[in-house]
Amino acid sequence: MTKIDIYSGFLGAGKTTLIKKMIQEAYKGEKLVLIENEFGEIGIDGGFLKEAGIEITEMNSGCICCSLVGDFGKALNQVLDQYNPDRIIIEPSGVGKLSDVIAAVKRVLRPGVELGSAVAVADATKCRMYMKNFGEFYNNQIETAQTIFLSRIDMVSEEKLHQAVEMIRTRNDHATIVTTPWQQLTGEQLRAAMEQENTLAQELEHLEHDHEHHHHEHDHDEHCDCGCHDHDHEHHHDHEHDHEHHHDHDHGPDCTCGCHDHEHQHEHDHDEHCDCGCHDHDHHHHHADEVFTSWGVETPKKFTKVGIASMLAALEDESLYGFVLRAKGYVEGEGGQWIYFDYVPGDPDIRDGSPAVTGRLCVIGSKINEQALRTLFGV
Repeated sequence: MTKIDIYSGFLGAGKTTLIKKMIQEAYKGEKLVLIENEFGEIGIDGGFLKEAGIEITEMNSGCICCSLVGDFGKALNQVLDQYNPDRIIIEPSGVGKLSDVIAAVKRVLRPGVELGSAVAVADATKCRMYMKNFGEFYNNQIETAQTIFLSRIDMVSEEKLHQAVEMIRTRNDHATIVTTPWQQLTGEQLRAAMEQENTLAQELEHLEHDHEHHHHEHDHDEHCDCGCHDHDHEHHHDHEHDHEHHHDHDHGPDCTCGCHDHEHQHEHDHDEHCDCGCHDHDHHHHHADEVFTSWGVETPKKFTKVGIASMLAALEDESLYGFVLRAKGYVEGEGGQWIYFDYVPGDPDIRDGSPAVTGRLCVIGSKINEQALRTLFGV
């Protein structure tokens, strides 16, 4: 039996970090294959995961849930035939819709292959911003996931964490939400959460079961007046949510079409002068490549950590570079060391890494100014 797990999550949320932890701790002894879809022209994460001994099938020309549905099915069947793995891990593009990925997987299911867990990784520091600005994609991941792993929990206050959970609950009231930092949990605990073990509903069911056995150990005939027949012990409420997205609306402060009035900077009114492009398409059926763009380049240029830090800080200037949601890459340093970096708004990460065959840079966002990025990085 091959089980297929899907790890979704918006750009930079931490999907790769979670997958690596699960591979090391939860899937030991299993024959694994990872199918990874990078949005953009240049894949960065593949090399990182190959070091863990995982087979990679990268599909870089578009989104797994739109233009690559056909190729995805072919690739998945090829993986099943060639490797016959115990488990396939699918890491779709951060701007993919989880519901479409699940639909694509279901189209290729066959005897001996089953859909396992569908999870979403959500950055606790950015839930409100992404719901507000990219709701069509971000909310779809939240609404569809069986389990939601919050990342960067240590960077928010308890109050902000509660707010993030409440926002998520407005979109998904049945998923298990993991609010404990991953490093404090074992892979087995995370796997149990993904497989819907030890949920609150199950705990309530166990309590109800205990209540029935310990407090009603008598014959319930027509004269029983204990009240146990007067209610339905069903804790499984209807999960058919009425998610009203209000796509046909005036573009005010809650516009989720992908335009740039994000929470912390440069808010603008969506009137007849708005040129963000949010009026130009149907809000119900956007593909990722309609809203998001990417720029990538290979380069032998040498950099410094100070220089990289300055460049990543500059990406906050939306008026010059566009709304940058994610930047990542690895380049050679002037001292011969290799510099790896990741960036999401307000949270750059720069570290040492192993040598690569050449340097690579990748920037993903909305309304990206490629020429300005070339000038910034000097490539």
